[in-house]
Amino acid sequence: MRVDKFLKVSRLIKRRTVAKEASNSDKIVVNGKIAKPSTLLKIGDKLEINYFKKKMIVIVKALTTSTKKEDADAMYEVVEVIDNWCKVIKNFAFSL
Repeated sequence: MRVDKFLKVSRLIKRRTVAKEASNSDKIVVNGKIAKPSTLLKIGDKLEINYFKKKMIVIVKALTTSTKKEDADAMYEVVEVIDNWCKVIKNFAFSL
């Protein structure tokens, strides 16, 4: 399954066009390599999503072409969530 479609179906990103834009702007990393929207995912792949204020690292658990909202979180396992906003505030406070 393509990265952009996985992000949309799993509801990690709300719309496929937004997922495609994120991939094109190097905000999605698969197994340590920058991913394009057409990058194919396999079960067990490590996916890093760089949002504006946080970074989420997940492991792909299932590849289904469509799913209900309640079942979407079964497609991945969250490994780590890093909040960049706290780091920005701490760096700003130390620079004063």
